[in-house]
Amino acid sequence: MEKVIHFLKDLSANNNKEWFHSNRPAYEENRDKILFLTEVLINEIGKFDKDVMGVMPKDCMFRIFRDVRFSQNKQPYKTNFGSFISKGGRKSMNAGYYFHIEPSGSFVGGGVYMPPAEPLKAIRNYIAEHADEYLEIINEKSFKAVYPEMYNDQLKTAPKGFPKDHPYIHVLRYKSFAFSKSLKNEEVVGEQFIEQTVHAFEQLYKVNRFLNDAMNNS
Repeated sequence: MEKVIHFLKDLSANNNKEWFHSNRPAYEENRDKILFLTEVLINEIGKFDKDVMGVMPKDCMFRIFRDVRFSQNKQPYKTNFGSFISKGGRKSMNAGYYFHIEPSGSFVGGGVYMPPAEPLKAIRNYIAEHADEYLEIINEKSFKAVYPEMYNDQLKTAPKGFPKDHPYIHVLRYKSFAFSKSLKNEEVVGEQFIEQTVHAFEQLYKVNRFLNDAMNNS
């Protein structure tokens, strides 16, 4: 992964089409490394989550090209590689497993990030009905050791349909049900990277299953 980190550092310093085109072979080489890593992780995740078996790496990996049409940031390329591994790939609404490789900003995690209104409503309703089960999962000692907190993206007040004094309003106000663990560059390029990533993903299995049940049973 050292070459991947090195390429992304160079891209960050030269985020323009001229440099990218002249270094396209390096991009393709590193893209292929991430596709291979995605394939390895799909196979490893499949050992404990059968839902991801058979998903194609190319359907999980995000494109490096940015959509700048509605963005003030006109840089044409992302300065990271990432894949979201779930049943149906990155475009599905399913809960899944994500890795993000970026110099000084890498992390692994998963869950459901910024779902549309209907899946979000389904998750909140399901949590309201099964709050004890959800809280038991995310407060489990082995889970907390990897993911101490949920991704902090919350409404300032109660979501529509729930009273402000709901006993589980502190959970229902979240707009994402996602978790992440930061990684240092030394960990990304280290020999234990895949093993550590698989361990982090394995901790997410129960919460992903819960979230998928929530959306599938709505």
